[in-house]
Amino acid sequence: MHELSIAQSLVESVRTEATAHPGARVVRIGLRVGDLSGVEPDALKFSFDVIVRGTDLGQATLDVERVPLRQRCERCARDFPVVEYALLCPDCGAPTRTVGGDELQMTYLELE
Repeated sequence: MHELSIAQSLVESVRTEATAHPGARVVRIGLRVGDLSGVEPDALKFSFDVIVRGTDLGQATLDVERVPLRQRCERCARDFPVVEYALLCPDCGAPTRTVGGDELQMTYLELE
């Protein structure tokens, strides 16, 4: 379960950022997880909760935003969400490239 190591890295990043704000308490952490990232959001949340339980981050909430797979048409430049793994442009049938859905990034850190 690689979600555990991802959660550990996330906690390390949060702690590093929090040290720049002495006395502040971490309240909320935002994370974007793309459908193609290979990360299971529920497993990540569970791992995060296990790691922070009983620590100074124990009250922090992890907000996970799922990001759907998005493609862009090479011919007509249309962006569209992928439905049922149909990767050709729904307008012109041309090949497309991935422009979203592979993200795994911390988007915000709320301190109090």
